[in-house]
Amino acid sequence: MRENYLDGLRNDFDSCSGHLKRLKTELLKTKSPDMQSRIIKQIDSLANKMESNQKQSIRVAKSRTRGSKKKSKQSV
Repeated sequence: MRENYLDGLRNDFDSCSGHLKRLKTELLKTKSPDMQSRIIKQIDSLANKMESNQKQSIRVAKSRTRGSKKKSKQSV
């Protein structure tokens, strides 16, 4: 069963993951402390976004599972 909302969250998570990989390589290449600081802030922001995305995905999945269980019990 495909869920548009969950698919959107998954795609957003995947794009953030790719962006993190690019930032990691930038961080390793740069020597400027100022630039490193900016990159670390971006990484932290992306990590927080990914964490909240993951929590939301889990909440929605649990809610949908509970909803489907209630429906199946009512139909029996």
